[in-house]
Amino acid sequence: MPDMSASASLAMTHLVSFAKEVDEDKVTPGVLGFIVFAAMALAVWALMKSMSRHMNRVDFTQVPDPKAEQAEAEAESEPQPESKGAAESAAGSAKKPSANG
Repeated sequence: MPDMSASASLAMTHLVSFAKEVDEDKVTPGVLGFIVFAAMALAVWALMKSMSRHMNRVDFTQVPDPKAEQAEAEAESEPQPESKGAAESAAGSAKKPSANG
């Protein structure tokens, strides 16, 4: 055990004797514990009410962007050229005989 100063050992002696005097069956949180718990419960209730109010104000309907719609329409109207590799692989697969027959 590390060396303790005289004041530290005296404090430990008093704390140990005090701990033995406390009856474990009679220890309760008391009024202060109830006040702290009630304050926390009120804070949580107030936060939930505020969050509910803020969530009700949010408009979840999304207005479509006309510029995005035009870009999509232009992209769909332009024909997409096939890549050279895709065309060759499609032609190559047509020439290969099947394994089943």
